[in-house]
Amino acid sequence: MNKKVLMIAGVAMTALLGGCANTTALEESVANLGNKVDQLSAEVSSLKAEQGKLSADVKDAKAAAMDAQSEAKRANDRLDNVASRYKK
Repeated sequence: MNKKVLMIAGVAMTALLGGCANTTALEESVANLGNKVDQLSAEVSSLKAEQGKLSADVKDAKAAAMDAQSEAKRANDRLDNVASRYKK
């Protein structure tokens, strides 16, 4: 009976030590994950900068559209005034 317990304990210790000895694969995996996180962080920063630039462009386009609309209204008002003064 004691031999079986010792044998099982020996196998368990061997498996445990064998699992702990393989830390290079774990370190490599952690390094790969770290690189992926860095890459994604850089991509997020790039996308944030691009989004900010696009947002500024949209604001500029909206301001230009509002200016064009007010100029069109002013031109229409002038045409209406000319048309109301004209008599046959």
